[in-house]
Amino acid sequence: MLENPRSPRVRAVAKLTKRSARTETGLFLLEGPQAVREALSYRPEAIVELFATPTAWDKHGDLRQAAADAEVRFEYVTEFVLAAMADTVTPQGVVAVARQMPTSVRDIFAASPRLVAICEEIRDPGNLGTIIRAADATGADAVVLTGRTVDLYNPKVVRSTTGSLFHLPVSVGGELTDVVERAHAAGLQVVAADVKGDDLLAARAEGVLARPTAWLFGNEARGLEEPALGLADRALRLPIFGRAESLNLATAASVCLYESAFAQRA
Repeated sequence: MLENPRSPRVRAVAKLTKRSARTETGLFLLEGPQAVREALSYRPEAIVELFATPTAWDKHGDLRQAAADAEVRFEYVTEFVLAAMADTVTPQGVVAVARQMPTSVRDIFAASPRLVAICEEIRDPGNLGTIIRAADATGADAVVLTGRTVDLYNPKVVRSTTGSLFHLPVSVGGELTDVVERAHAAGLQVVAADVKGDDLLAARAEGVLARPTAWLFGNEARGLEEPALGLADRALRLPIFGRAESLNLATAASVCLYESAFAQRA
C-alpha cells in the first residue's frame, strides 16, 4: 500500500493536473469509478496505473472484475495519498493514470462519418466535456478540437465526459481551415451554430439536417469569429421562445447534435 502522500510516485501522479506535465509525459489523470470503469471496458490498454483505497475497491466489485479481465494491476493507497493524487476536493476512492489517445483528423474523416462536432476555441472545460458526452449520446461519429480549444485531457474535461471520452474518436490540435477542408472532402456539410444564423426550424423543414453534417461550435463568450463563420456552408440558430437571453454553449450544442441525429434517423 502507498502510504506517503509526499513520495515521488504520488507527486508524479498529482502533477498530471498540470498541462505541462501531461504534455511532457503523454499521460493524463482519471478520477472516480465511472471514468475508470469506462476506460477498463473500452480502452483497457490505455491504463498505465490504477490506484484505489481498500474501502472503494471493496465497494466496486465490477471494477475489480474488469481490472482482472483486462489484466490491469492495481495498488492500494490510503485516503491521504488518494487525496494528494486527485484534482477534486472529494475524490471517490479510485484514480488511474492513462495514456493520451487522440485520433488523427485524417483518420476521422477517412471513416466516412455522418455526424461530427467541431469545437473551435471552446475554453470552458465543463462545456467541452459535456459536448463530448452529448456527441456520444447522439451517436456522433467523432469530435474534433481545434488548436485553440481547451486541453482534452484537462481533469475537468475528462470528468465532464463521464467516460464518453473512451467511446468515440476525438482529434486534437487541428487547424480549423484544414478540418473544414477534410469535412468537405468527406462529403459533409459544415453547419455553424451561431445566433445570427438562419432559423433551425426552417432548416429542419427543408431536410437540411438529414445530410451528413459537421456542426461547428465556437467560443462561449464571442461565438465564432467571422473567418470561422466564412468557412461554414451555412449558419443556424436555435429559436428562443421564452425570455432567456441565450443558451449555454453545451446545451445549445446538445440540441443541435440531437436535431441532426433525429433527422438522419427519420
